[in-house]
Amino acid sequence: MKKTLLLMGLLFLIVGCNSEKSEKMPTRFQSVDVSQAEILQDGKEKSACHVCGMNLPMFYKTNHSATVDGKIEQFCSIHCLANTLKQGKKVEDIKVVNNEDLKFISAKDAWYVVGSSKSGTMSKISKYAFAHKEKAEAFAKDFGGKVMNFDSALAEAKKELK
Repeated sequence: MKKTLLLMGLLFLIVGCNSEKSEKMPTRFQSVDVSQAEILQDGKEKSACHVCGMNLPMFYKTNHSATVDGKIEQFCSIHCLANTLKQGKKVEDIKVVNNEDLKFISAKDAWYVVGSSKSGTMSKISKYAFAHKEKAEAFAKDFGGKVMNFDSALAEAKKELK
């Protein structure tokens, strides 16, 4: 009887761990399936944040990218971007993932929702970007937070570095 129960338990564990849902369904709001993530940087560790090493698809909805000292780098969050700016490196062409379609857009044109109930990346205070102010306002209505432009969101991220 014990062997039968043990085998049934083991079978249940194996089937549960191999379910299609667990492989396809992101576990975090920030996460997307690897096939949905656009990785802009090159190199052996191209799917990792250039600052902290976190997995970029796992935190994709808060990803930023920039040309840093002439090379494209991708960050898991505006926090890691702010950390790079703090180091005094030459940073140009800053982009952010648009939460409307998961494509990169110019951060200067984005509208951020700061402080929603959705989890932040590298911060207790979340920061999600949208191409259209109306979409950001709708997100803020559903999940809380304040709508602001890139410069204001970056200023909030820089405060957290202290």
